[in-house]
Amino acid sequence: MSKTGILYGLGVGPGDPELITVKAFRILKESPVIAYPRKRMGAPSYALAIMELYVDTQQKEMLGLTFPMTKDQAALDKQWNQTVETLWEPLSQGKNVAFVTEGDPMLYSTFIHLMRRMKELHPEVETVSIPGISSVLAAASTLGVPLADGDERVAVVPATDDYGRMREAIETHDCVVFIKVAKVINVALMVLRDLELVEKAAVLTKVTSKEEQIWRNVAELEGRELEYLTLMVVRK
Repeated sequence: MSKTGILYGLGVGPGDPELITVKAFRILKESPVIAYPRKRMGAPSYALAIMELYVDTQQKEMLGLTFPMTKDQAALDKQWNQTVETLWEPLSQGKNVAFVTEGDPMLYSTFIHLMRRMKELHPEVETVSIPGISSVLAAASTLGVPLADGDERVAVVPATDDYGRMREAIETHDCVVFIKVAKVINVALMVLRDLELVEKAAVLTKVTSKEEQIWRNVAELEGRELEYLTLMVVRK
């Protein structure tokens, strides 16, 4: 039996193409198949846009994968299984597949679920994660704000509409990065006001990319619609 290909989870960074690692660059060049998360409604893939600078997509087998945005478990299982089988086809032929993801593959990434399901359905496939620079780290550098120093405690927390959990995260840490904050920006601002920390927060969208936006006066975001790739840094 021929050896199966390797499935790489390839972190391509937060947005600036120059923030891709040398190793990720090499694997992009060497992998005959590149898979990427494809959004519905024809929206461009953020991860694909980052790596297109480095590879000729006409010379690669490109697999755009659509991931389910539902809580229906049956629908989730069906779609994830189909996605794994799509990747299994080239992998079973011995071809390496590089699945590109913004940020880091092991931090709130689609690759985590993909890797788990692949191991369940095709345990013979070797999966390898290539770390990338997370938007969390990029935001700190862009703002010039250290995430943690000495014995300080830092948290990376998915923002929710749960006021109590959001407040607790800030109260129990010296610095908190709230990811996916766009849909709950009003709740986040309420927590900041109640803790008198509005001036200690900043919000960034698509950090380091050409579309980057930064708000250091976060109060002006009340009621605003923000891009999905938006995070908030709160440093007490």
